[in-house]
Amino acid sequence: MAAVRDNKAQNRFELDVEGAVAFANYRLTPSAVIITHTETPRSLRDRGIASELVKGALELIRADGRKVVAGCSFVVDYLAKHPEVADLTA
Repeated sequence: MAAVRDNKAQNRFELDVEGAVAFANYRLTPSAVIITHTETPRSLRDRGIASELVKGALELIRADGRKVVAGCSFVVDYLAKHPEVADLTA
């Protein structure tokens, strides 16, 4: 699977899978990244793609020295299931 990338021009994290793109839109604040929406193409659903996308996005956010704010239910659920990234929540 490809690496998650930060498409700064479109304010979204992206993950290419089988010719399709899963993405997570975000808004920036001075100290945090607010993930507002995640979307996985229908053909890729129920395979853990969105979790890989969020995991990669969180790694990029951590590397950038920012915190994350869950602005969509998928990210809220992901953070609840992964206490190892609790230090990233704003």
